[in-house]
Amino acid sequence: MMNLIRILYKKEMLDASRDKRSVMAGLYYAIGAPIVMCLLFTVLLKQLSSPEALEITIENANGAPNLVRYLEGQDISHGESSGVKAITLVISEQYPVHMSEGKSAEVIIIADKSDNKLIKSVRRLEAALARYNSEVAGLRLISRGIDPSIMRAVSVQTQDQATPDSKGGMFLGIATLSIIIALFYSAMNLAIDTSAGERERNSLALLLSHPLSSTQIVLAKVAAIASYSMIGLVLVLVVSKFAYGMVPWEQLGFSINIDIMFILFCTLIGLPIALMSASLLVFVSFMAKSFKEAQSYVAFVLFVPIGLSMMTTYDIGTDYVQWIPIAAQQYAMIEVIKGNELPLLQVLLSSFSTLGLFAIFAALSSRMLKSEKVVFGL
Repeated sequence: MMNLIRILYKKEMLDASRDKRSVMAGLYYAIGAPIVMCLLFTVLLKQLSSPEALEITIENANGAPNLVRYLEGQDISHGESSGVKAITLVISEQYPVHMSEGKSAEVIIIADKSDNKLIKSVRRLEAALARYNSEVAGLRLISRGIDPSIMRAVSVQTQDQATPDSKGGMFLGIATLSIIIALFYSAMNLAIDTSAGERERNSLALLLSHPLSSTQIVLAKVAAIASYSMIGLVLVLVVSKFAYGMVPWEQLGFSINIDIMFILFCTLIGLPIALMSASLLVFVSFMAKSFKEAQSYVAFVLFVPIGLSMMTTYDIGTDYVQWIPIAAQQYAMIEVIKGNELPLLQVLLSSFSTLGLFAIFAALSSRMLKSEKVVFGL
């Protein structure tokens, strides 16, 4: 049996290699995704480390010259160009009088907080005003001979034990998300072509006319698809290793290092996912009656693994999700790249569960091939 599966595997790999455009279409993601994300990360880090100047409208700026100078020191200034945000800071007419008397002076922020493009700028302005308020309050206490620290009933000090590799947070989640998705996208076109595509070309019926069992055929197809998924995984890891090294992570005080051990670890735990992905794609493609219908089904089904990965990426219910296949493997990747202890139990349980899903989908696909309706797309 193994000899026949090996021969069928070579046949599937040869057929796939002939359709270079289809193969490369899947591998383009593995090559391009890390590069595109690194460009986005570079722009985002630049904005986070050195926010761009914020221009707003300040009414009665002459009434609070010290406040205006303080805001300018925070790169927040009055502007009249086309780049002015729709935010207005109104300084009350009584502001100078109240400040000189040591009373609470009123300023009003006028902005539409439902506008997603403004909310970040509004919060930045609010934070700057809060800092200014704290500084002025401290100076007023000092002028009255009162120690400003009396206002701090509890002095909180945080000792950050995070390593530079573990501070990536969301960036680590997005990086590992692209690795997981590569296992599904790299061989998606090949999976559809070797199942629904062969059926439309009538080569599937010809293959079944030989003294071969449907199980052997399915396993050979799954093995070929999984091989290309693993190629995509290795590619995305190698490209990420070099691409992420060019991102200025140090601007936010952390780093993301993809070394050889991490690549080997991802390859090891990615193999069960590749087998499960291949068997799932074959099963879904056989359910469809045409090539185009299979594309629609596959695109819809892929929302499930992507959703599980995104739950891990954005830390949604991690205590429960970390035991589920795909999400557990990604969680393990994040922990390893952070330098934390490997969640061995989760990795083993999720890997066996993933292999179990592979066996189920492969068995279902094999059973479907025994039906003439499936073979001929009736």
